Amino acid sequence: MLWTSWLVLLLCWGTTSGEQQADGSDGTPARARADIHRQRSPPPVEPLDFGFVPAAVYDTHAYYEPGPIGILFHMVHAFLYVIQPNPFPKDMIVKVIQQNMGGIKLEEWRKPDNVVLLLQWIYYEVGFLTCATIGITLVVLIPIIGLCFCVCRCCENCGGEMHQRQRKNADCQRGFYTASLVATSIFIILGVLIAYAANHNVTTQIKSTRRLINTNLRDLKTFANNTPAQVEYLTAQYTTAKNKVLSDLDNIGPLLGGRIHSQLEKEVVPSLDTALRMAGAMRETKEALENVSSSLEVLQEGTAKLQASLSGERASLSNTLSDPACTNGAVSQTCNTIRSTLSQLGINADFSMLPDLSHALANVNTVLKTDLSNIVQKGYSSFNDTPKLVHEQTKNIVSGVKGMLDKIGTEINSFSKMFPVEASLVNFTNFLTKGQKNIESYYPQVDQLDFYRWIGCVAALCMVVLVLAFNSLGLLCGACGYDKQATPTTRGCLSNTGGNLLMAGVGFSFIFAWVLMAIVTTLFVVGGNIEKLICEPLANRQLFKIIDTPFLVHPAKKNFLPGMLFQNPNIDLTLGSMYRDCHENNGLYHSLQLETMFNINSFLNRTVYNKDLANVFESVRVDLQDILLLEQAGRDNLINFANSGVGEIDYEAYLAEVNKGVTLVDLLSFSTDLEAQADQLPRGALENALKGHASSIRQIHREQVVPMLQAMKYVRARSTLSQSIKQLQRMSSDLPVKVTNILSAIDAAEYLITHNASHVVKRETKVFTQSLEGYFKQYTVWVKNSLTAEVAQCKPISNIVDSMEIVACSFIIDSVNTFWFGLGGCCILLIPSIIFSVKLAKYYRRMDTEDVFEDGQEGWN
Repeated sequence: MLWTSWLVLLLCWGTTSGEQQADGSDGTPARARADIHRQRSPPPVEPLDFGFVPAAVYDTHAYYEPGPIGILFHMVHAFLYVIQPNPFPKDMIVKVIQQNMGGIKLEEWRKPDNVVLLLQWIYYEVGFLTCATIGITLVVLIPIIGLCFCVCRCCENCGGEMHQRQRKNADCQRGFYTASLVATSIFIILGVLIAYAANHNVTTQIKSTRRLINTNLRDLKTFANNTPAQVEYLTAQYTTAKNKVLSDLDNIGPLLGGRIHSQLEKEVVPSLDTALRMAGAMRETKEALENVSSSLEVLQEGTAKLQASLSGERASLSNTLSDPACTNGAVSQTCNTIRSTLSQLGINADFSMLPDLSHALANVNTVLKTDLSNIVQKGYSSFNDTPKLVHEQTKNIVSGVKGMLDKIGTEINSFSKMFPVEASLVNFTNFLTKGQKNIESYYPQVDQLDFYRWIGCVAALCMVVLVLAFNSLGLLCGACGYDKQATPTTRGCLSNTGGNLLMAGVGFSFIFAWVLMAIVTTLFVVGGNIEKLICEPLANRQLFKIIDTPFLVHPAKKNFLPGMLFQNPNIDLTLGSMYRDCHENNGLYHSLQLETMFNINSFLNRTVYNKDLANVFESVRVDLQDILLLEQAGRDNLINFANSGVGEIDYEAYLAEVNKGVTLVDLLSFSTDLEAQADQLPRGALENALKGHASSIRQIHREQVVPMLQAMKYVRARSTLSQSIKQLQRMSSDLPVKVTNILSAIDAAEYLITHNASHVVKRETKVFTQSLEGYFKQYTVWVKNSLTAEVAQCKPISNIVDSMEIVACSFIIDSVNTFWFGLGGCCILLIPSIIFSVKLAKYYRRMDTEDVFEDGQEGWN
């Protein structure tokens, strides 16, 4: 229980040991998702960078690639699958364990349920039982058969008679037996090589076993030494969240006040903008009125001179037409025609008749004495001081929160040091070091035992090699010494020696075969069942499902692993889930589901963002009553501008005069027509006078009209007058209504600030406090995720399981199974080897008698 206590002390610094399961409900995935959802709700909380938890680097690579010998392993696995094709009997093993937890009693097996289980077990093991029965039968029969065979031959039976009868196909039979024995010997040699390779593989992998042991222990030390730094890093990162909260609190004016400002400016700023534009309109109105006045003076001066000239010329022409000569006959008609056009000699645009603008200009100048722009800018400034106002009103709250955060940081650091983690880790490291030394002290004994094992296996193989040696030497001597011309009684010594060596091989085969078969049968039953019942289920994790079966060990204990570790079998923790999490290199806190006993979230929720801190945040109040958007002077100024008379000016009259031409008629055309009519008159003084008037009119057009049409002074005056009048008309249109709308908008904005802004302030204050809370939630979520995936990563635990599987199954069991596979093949092949050797020895040994024919010819081949 030392390591269990250490694990608990190592990771569960986040709560007290008396915390109940109900407290862990705060750490459920649904609650975590809700926290994340709130964290991401608008406006988004700025993500914090907590950095990376110091990661441990583990050296163990629990993976084994057998290399070329893996082909032999696959052959053995295929053979075992043929022998035992049934699936892993999980349910049957569970029933056996559950029904016999109290101990196996003989009378219990008579119960029907146990009889059924026994029959099921026999059915599952039928392949192994069949092969084992065959092996045991051979172990028993081989020495008996050998003894009987020996006695039979001593009685000159069973091939023991030293007499060879004539056979026509003797050479063919000898060749067949030789080839068969050679082929059998080759397969036996292959079996010996397979068994020797497996035997040597065990010795070779012992060194790899030492490497796995050393790396696993080193990883455990790394795990133990790195975990305190990781835990310390988690606690230290509270400072990141705290500093961010303090930074936001120090900038509460721009942050909270800025958000309040941005929410209110949708209503406030447009109203002030319209007032500011109206202030600009006042200045533009003044400039337009002044432009109109100056333009009128220029145009009135020019039109007055032209009016005087045209009036004088019209009077003079009228006097000329009063001459008595105009009363004569046809002349009078021409004079009357000219007299009817005299009214056209006049100006068209008379600017002297336009209304005076001096009163409106004086009123506007009076309005402009009050600087409305400055007043509006004061309103802007008052509204823009919202962040400063918020900062001043929350100064005491900010200082109180800073003290509380410092206290929380001290509580977290002090709580993490309540558990003697470092002392426990030192003890655990010392335990690992001592354990490693103890394991290493057994290495010489392991090497010695492995040497004895290797010698024993080699000795067993030497039995087969001895038989092979006799067979090989017998075949060699027999083949080399055989003479076709020699009779059975006259065969040479070398041939006879070959036959005797073959018979010696037969004798040793009977002596060793049953021993070897006993070894093969024992290793087959043990190694094959371990492979099928342990190694294969361990490889596909079926073995974990047996251990994780609910109520396996006791009807009242649901899960075995949490019952062993925490004395609480109701925790939903299984060996399979723990192995899977550790294999994925997750944290031990998550793999052992320690949150059910020591809930980190509960502690952090009580400490990092507690009720006192939440109450302080909720007590934030902001009063905007002091904000004044527009002073009374500004309001009076707007009203005075609306009543300045600018809107009462007859702009249509101005535009009508501006759009008129300079004169009523084109003076050049008029003078040309006048000359043409003068030419119709008789020559005389009247004709000359009229032509003189035409010349005078041309001179007026050239000296006065043309300058007014082309001189920049008059052109600019007319253009300025037209533009200014249009501008004034546009600005003064519904001026009282516009001013009323401006004042109404400002009143509405001020009413919003003073009366209805409380809900905006509350909403933005809540958003601000939620953002502060979001930083702490980010920290708690990060701590939970770090404990789940990064702190105390338990890869060494799964590596230990995988290493045990590699050593026990891949290194040992696979090699043992390959050894009996090769040796068993040799034992089986010794049977045909005995038969072929006995048959072949007859053709090489020297016989005592032979067949004799009457014609004296002997036909021995």
